[in-house]
Amino acid sequence: MRDSRIVDFLAALADKVPAPGGGATAALHAAQAAALLGMVARYTTGEKYAAHAETVVAVIGETDTLRARALRLAEEDAAAFTAVTDAYRLPKGEQRSAAIAEALAGAAEPPARVIESATRVIELCELLLPVANRNVVTDVAAAADAARAALTTARVNVEVNLAGIRSELVREKLHLRTMGVDAAVARADWITAEVREEINP
Repeated sequence: MRDSRIVDFLAALADKVPAPGGGATAALHAAQAAALLGMVARYTTGEKYAAHAETVVAVIGETDTLRARALRLAEEDAAAFTAVTDAYRLPKGEQRSAAIAEALAGAAEPPARVIESATRVIELCELLLPVANRNVVTDVAAAADAARAALTTARVNVEVNLAGIRSELVREKLHLRTMGVDAAVARADWITAEVREEINP
């Protein structure tokens, strides 16, 4: 996926194939969010921003890591969902049911990790917003909105797998990992509102 042209990825996304789908899209939203915030941080360098250099350098390093991680999660999501479709093709019986339950648990893991990454991007947006180069401050809002899309899309991709997972413990752990989404979405909305208030005095 990382070597695909955008036009090819979108064609695959639109095609009648199991993957890529919503989970991979959620991860790419997170990757774009991290990339946008990394760009803002790189524009927030030099003598004018020397007092905030430590924060900016930290944001650059972490957003680069989060961008790479999210791209890996997009690929892992596609692979995990392919495993689900493979499990459904097995002959009916106990072995098939067990394979489906295991595959669904595996398919819920990448979007659960996307939620964690996107939440961290929003935290970094909050950290950078007060000191960011005002010429690119709208991209902080764009990053927050992309992270918001990652959160809500990833959450529904976790939830859709829960019913088919046999282990109550696994289901509960996955459910708990989605519990902070609404709060993170609210923080993303606050960031965008702050930026809009600044650019629309």
